[in-house]
Amino acid sequence: MSTLDAPPDDQLWSRARRGDPAAFGELFTRHSTVVYNYCFRLTGSWKTAEDLTSVVFLEAWRRREDVTVEAGAFVPWLLGLASKVARNSTRAVRRHRRLLAKLPPAVIEGRAGDDDQPSTARDGAGPDAPDPADPDHPDGVDHAHGVGEAPDTADSERRMKQILRVFRRLPKQEQEVLALCVWGERTYAEAAVALGIPVGTVRSRLARARAHMERMTEAAAAKSRGTQTPPGTRTEGAHHR
Repeated sequence: MSTLDAPPDDQLWSRARRGDPAAFGELFTRHSTVVYNYCFRLTGSWKTAEDLTSVVFLEAWRRREDVTVEAGAFVPWLLGLASKVARNSTRAVRRHRRLLAKLPPAVIEGRAGDDDQPSTARDGAGPDAPDPADPDHPDGVDHAHGVGEAPDTADSERRMKQILRVFRRLPKQEQEVLALCVWGERTYAEAAVALGIPVGTVRSRLARARAHMERMTEAAAAKSRGTQTPPGTRTEGAHHR
């Protein structure tokens, strides 16, 4: 099936809600890589990200009868679910291991990257999306790996955990918008849908999150050099926006 002929996510989800495991398996194939890389950025561990990806789709299947999604809203909802799962990762993985056997085979056998399935790559983030490749992106590593692939584990995990040490000092609301808009590559509108808040609130929280990340990163760099950054100043060579 070509990408042009493939049914949109909301149609597949509607079929999945009626108990169609093949439709749900196609959603897994289409979006598991996005969820996998997003979970890695939230945890700093590829193994945990792989476990959590399974948990996210298990939870989506379990909740299917209670959740309706509008056109274009499935992935934002899925990443919002991933954020919740990642906050309770240990408990979620235990639950996953108990319930995995209840998933239909068509769901758990889905794999990203099949030649006859739509690509998991995002077709551009849209005009309102923050650019994840810009100098302010808090994650300078390209983690585009599919579920089950073998990335450069030690190096990418080390760098991601350094970023997470700063990220986790942000207020929870700022963590949510930064993760969705920057790491999840969602537009402001999509993040607003996922979080149930106005677009303007997403913009303001993201601006604060970026500013806080920059200040904390500069302070950490100054500390590692054995110096102290005076309040309200920037370190030499800091990027000005």
